Amino acid sequence: MLPPREACRRLGIHFVTLKRWIYSGKIRAVRTPTGRWMIPESEVERIISGKEEVKEVRAVIYARVSSSDQKSYLERQIKYLTQYCSAKGYRVVDILSDIASGLKTNRRGLQKLFNYVVNKQVDIVVITYKDRLTRFGFEYLEYFFRQYGIRIEVVYGEEQKDAYQELVEDLIAIVTSFAGKLYGMRSHKKKRLVQGFKKLLEEVERNG
Repeated sequence: MLPPREACRRLGIHFVTLKRWIYSGKIRAVRTPTGRWMIPESEVERIISGKEEVKEVRAVIYARVSSSDQKSYLERQIKYLTQYCSAKGYRVVDILSDIASGLKTNRRGLQKLFNYVVNKQVDIVVITYKDRLTRFGFEYLEYFFRQYGIRIEVVYGEEQKDAYQELVEDLIAIVTSFAGKLYGMRSHKKKRLVQGFKKLLEEVERNG
């Protein structure tokens, strides 16, 4: 009989995964009078021998908000995704987060995520919504990750409905960037275009 720690070491899995296997009946365990689980060595050998393929899923959590006053929402994302991974039996390799626009490409957390991907150190990336990873071009990132055998798991199918202000800020950033390229960043035409766009958005918001 093997203690859980030794069984996990031989199988190359986390204790959370072992516990899930016990309750699902995937591996047989014996409970001692003291309430401790013991794993028959024959069960471990059965799985290692190839009668059942074992592969622990390594997950990295990625969460993002656009501004520091949304830190509470960032914490909620991380808490929920951590619980989600635990329920799914994923081993969380790292928790990455950024406080930055979804348009920004040099986010520290995002760059670290890319390192995990290209080095094949994870199996799955878990996010709440697609726009947490990137505002545009999600399909490109999904394709890029897939080339390394890594899947993006989006917990919620639809984008959050209370992210209007963040979307507005991203739209203004896009218009500002394009106006700067057309007229120059210090041009009066650029400033008028951006101001006009802001007024248009305000009218749209007032009119519903």
